[in-house]
Formats: sequence, structure tokens, C-alpha cells
Amino acid sequence: MFHRNGAPSHRNGPYPPTQVSVTYNHNPQRIEGANRAFHVLEQERLPPYVWSPPPYFAPAMVPPQKPALNYRRKRPNADNTPYFEKRLRLDPPSHATASPVLNWAPPPSRLPHQAVAALSTPALSCLDRFGPSRHISTPPQGQTVPKSFNSLQLSRQMVELFEACQQQSIDLERKEVFRARLQEDIQSIFSVARLYLTGSSMNGLGCRSSDADLCLVITGNKKPDPLSVLSRLRKLFRTLSYVEGTCLIRAKVPILKFKEKGSDLEFDLNINNTVGIRNTFLLRSYAHADPRVRPMILVVKKWACHHQINDASKGTLSSYTLVLMVLHYLQTVRDPVLPSLQRDHPDCFSPCMEIDMVPEGSTHVPPYISRNQSSLGELLLGFLRYYASEFSWDKQVISVREATAFPKTYAQEWRKKFICVEEPFERNNVARAVHEKLKFDAIKAQFFQSSRKLQARRDLNSILPLRAIINKEALRRWISPNFK
Repeated sequence: MFHRNGAPSHRNGPYPPTQVSVTYNHNPQRIEGANRAFHVLEQERLPPYVWSPPPYFAPAMVPPQKPALNYRRKRPNADNTPYFEKRLRLDPPSHATASPVLNWAPPPSRLPHQAVAALSTPALSCLDRFGPSRHISTPPQGQTVPKSFNSLQLSRQMVELFEACQQQSIDLERKEVFRARLQEDIQSIFSVARLYLTGSSMNGLGCRSSDADLCLVITGNKKPDPLSVLSRLRKLFRTLSYVEGTCLIRAKVPILKFKEKGSDLEFDLNINNTVGIRNTFLLRSYAHADPRVRPMILVVKKWACHHQINDASKGTLSSYTLVLMVLHYLQTVRDPVLPSLQRDHPDCFSPCMEIDMVPEGSTHVPPYISRNQSSLGELLLGFLRYYASEFSWDKQVISVREATAFPKTYAQEWRKKFICVEEPFERNNVARAVHEKLKFDAIKAQFFQSSRKLQARRDLNSILPLRAIINKEALRRWISPNFK
């Protein structure tokens, strides 16, 4: 927490320190790795998802029954008729005698409970034993995957992509070092200002290539004009030796874009947009409520970016909107993966909470244990199918706050909007950038096409270039100036 005079009470940054734990226990109070307090930065690896298989009972052996003797006149055998001989020539062979058509190797046979355990256990920290380069044979292009082919491969691919692209502790450390240095220089002209690192860098949902969002909180009796403050900061930043490429964006929420000199690290700075701080710690709590959330969201982001439907400046979906859409699906699936944290713990996420209390408020959320045992692959298939054919875009509003989709009303916020996604705190529409029918149709078409392809192939490569994305992230890691 912060003192009333605006000076942070923690010497290592604006966020309170959190405990360092060795194992992940679904508890937001013990946030590890890239989402710990800034002074505790170690590389995070997600542990196995705990799953208890149901007991397996072998089917009872029933002795074969002898056919009843029939002493009456023998009827002609239907298999000896000319029609049967013709049917033999025309009908395909049965499963018992058919030779395999597809030239791919199916997974090894398992007992029913072993098969479910393999699907439902995205052993996120232990999947390294499978190896990123482990080859899992797949059907040739254009052939449909048989029903017996499960989503184990898809789950492995999702984990491989997540582990290659997730933000590393060194990435967050670079951002925090820059933030602390920049805050000192900003306080030379705004003495009571505090600089927060927000967005995907802090909520645990970022990639190595994610930009860093900064919120400058300036308190006082008079509300500062954002454009005026950003103009003064732009002049200041041009004198700093470690900042380059400053650019003022005059949007609804004005931002100042700039880069760390000599690196590829980019920043977006806003003034007093405190709702960004609130939803950062809300999403951070959701990200750590279940170990499947972060890989799921990262894969969806990469998928949307590949298909060019992840850019609000071009009339499509923002990353924040996509995150809320994923959380909504995980809240409304038959056995919910996630609850509504705002509904179940209103005191921890009150929109009236003082901003210096927000980081600590989320640490009081108790653990949540979901009964849903679906694998990552099954959840991704369900997510695409839900928005492709089940969700009513023209009649429903997505609400993570209430963990439901409520009907559209005639309120101005939802009227004549193609996509309606409620902001959990301000309750406005975060998908308002989608205002052209052409872009809306392209988004819906991409959900439908990807759902159909992934359902048929069960291979992540069918909807995004897995290896190309991983190689790009590997190259980024190699050229990082501070990579250790």
C-alpha cells in the first residue's frame, strides 16, 4: 500500500511484495515468475494439473451362449442369396477386416481412464519430457482425423507454443528497471506522480514480444489534462539518453509511445487511466486461478494475430477484448473452469477501492478449484466452436463480471454494435472498435473456418504456423541485448 502523500511505502516499486513459493497451488497470493513483485523475478514454469482418474472396472466376462436348437424346418440362409453376393461386391469392408486407409500411426491403445488422464493432464511444467521436437504423426493434408485420434497432440502443441512465447523473468526485469528509472526523471517535474507497469506485462498474459503499458498517476485537487501532461513528458523524454522514438497519439485515451534506446522494447504511457490498473490485477487473478488459462489465452492471441483480427486500430479485436472473450467462455462452459471473481469477492475488486490498495486487494482471493478436467486442446476446440456457432453476436453481451452473456438492451452502449464485450469495471463496450460490417463478417468467418479445420485435423498447424512463430520467438530471445 502507499502512504497518503503519494510516496510508495515499498522501496522496490509501486507494488507490494508477494511471497515466493516453490509450487503453484492455484492461489493468487503466491504468484510466481514473471508475475511476482518486481524484486522477485525468476523464470516460471507451470506445474502439472492435478487430476484424479476415476477407477476403471473391466467389463464382466460373460460366457458365450449356445444358440437354441431349432428342430423345425430350416429356412434358407439370407447370406446365400444373390442379393447378399452383390452386397459383398459393393459395400466397403467392415472395421474388422478393413486395411488402414490413412498412412499415419494412431496413439498407443490405453485403458479408458488412462486415455482421459492423458487428455486432461496438460502437464504444463512436465511436458518438457515430450520434447519440443518430438514427432507426432498426423494425417496427410486433406484427410479427416478419425474420432479415435484424441486432442493430446493439440494440447502438446499449445504448451510448446506457450513455453516458447511466454514472457520471461528477464523481460519483466528489463521493463521494471526502465520503469523505475523513468519514474525518477518524471518526478523532477511531477513530484507526486507514480508510474505503474500495467497490461499484459503485469497480468501474466504477455508474450516476449508484448509492448509494455505504463500508467502515470498524478493526484491532486485539480484533474490534469492528459494531452498537456503528455506534451510536457514528450519534451522531457527527448532529453533522456535512454529514450527514443517518442510519438504522441491523440486518441480517446491519449498515449505517448516511445522505445528504450538500443533495444526493441516499446512502451505506451497514459495519464490517470486507473481502470487499466484495476483490470490488470483482475486479469492477473484470473490468469493464476487455473494453469490452463495462460496457455489458452496466448494461443488465442497468436491465432488472432496470424489471421489479422487482433488490431483495434484497424477495426478488429483488441488483445484485451480477446482475453475477455476467452475468460467468458471458460466461465460459461458446462463445468466452469473459472468463476466470477468480482461477483464472488466484491471487496477484493471493488471499483471504488483506492488505487493504492488495488495491487494488494487481489492477494486476498482464496484458491479456486475447478471440476472441469478438459485438456487444453479440448478447450481450444470448444472456444472456437462456441463463437463460431453457439454465441449470438446480435443478441448477447459478454460479461466476465457476471460470468454470463446477458441480452442486449436498447442502451446506447450496446445499440447498433456488432460485438458487445463489457468492460468489467467501467461497464462500457471494449469491442466498439469493430464498427464495420465487413470487419465483423471477417471475424465471424475466421472463427467458423478455424473451428472447422481444427475439429477435422486436431493439429494446431491447421490454423496457425506453429513452427514459424516459435522460430521467431527463439530469434527474438537470441538477439535480446540483456538475454542471459
